[in-house]
Amino acid sequence: MLIVAHRGASAERPEHTLAAYELAIDRGADYIEPDLVVTKDLELVSRHENELSETTDVASREEFEDRRRDKTIDGQRVAGWFAEDFTLAELRTLRAKERIPNIRPANARYNGLYQVPTLEEIVKLVRAKEAETGRRIGLYPELKHPNFLLQEAGIDIVDLLLKELRDLGVSANDPVYIQSFEVGVLQRLNQRSDFKLVQLVRPEDGPADEPDMYYSEMITPSGLADIAQYADVLGASIQLLFGPDGIPLSLPEDAHAAGLELHAWTLRPENAFLPPVLRRGAEEQGIGDVLGMVNLLSFQNVDGVFTDDPGRTRAVLDQLKASAQ
Repeated sequence: MLIVAHRGASAERPEHTLAAYELAIDRGADYIEPDLVVTKDLELVSRHENELSETTDVASREEFEDRRRDKTIDGQRVAGWFAEDFTLAELRTLRAKERIPNIRPANARYNGLYQVPTLEEIVKLVRAKEAETGRRIGLYPELKHPNFLLQEAGIDIVDLLLKELRDLGVSANDPVYIQSFEVGVLQRLNQRSDFKLVQLVRPEDGPADEPDMYYSEMITPSGLADIAQYADVLGASIQLLFGPDGIPLSLPEDAHAAGLELHAWTLRPENAFLPPVLRRGAEEQGIGDVLGMVNLLSFQNVDGVFTDDPGRTRAVLDQLKASAQ
């Protein structure tokens, strides 16, 4: 089972920082996952969303108060500060902060220490850690809101990404997966590159660029066959793998039958994010039964797992492997 460090080692450091990515690699992750957004001067940077106030100190910066906007993104009205309204130089003056400090108070100790990283910096970090460790480390970027960026800002994130990867010497021969919740962006990438592509799906709604499509229909056998025409992997919410009673559902088997790998998201170690049967103790920030969840995913023959805690997940996988041997 591949270990994809979800936003880095985000259970231990503020997400989407070089510190989180480096720690994830040190903890044994196979891939690190940067979510990519775009600046006003067309630089690719890593943030969970193009709205910046959840993960940076922008709301406290008086010099940027006039950048506050209301935007409709993928059908949702969002208020805040947006990456595409800042130049890279302006964005670099901001500092990252913990997104969920009530669950991860220890991470909040690192607030204010780290800048927003560029894709170039992330690639350079991966190469430095490959040289240090002697092992291959993969990139697993997600393209955030590509249809919104194209329609509202005239920014083609496909062009930007392919050019940036080419300039950085990253090719389809390297361990790279590119993911999106949207369909059109993956179809275009399939036509223009040989990178492995991942169609993300979740229990609710459907792709923002295809208003008549629903994820619930896309994960039927016929829908999975359609996905396999342009993608290599189904990136599915863990909620789609098990019924409310915990009984395994057929999605992994159906995805494999269609010729797709199945990567599940997201394994978070805290009780707040685990099903009741796997929680341990009453505290939301307490650590639950990660071994139990990994066992369930292994039973489902999942090919990869996104995890906020790659070190703990690696230890559990090593424990299962040793037990099997």
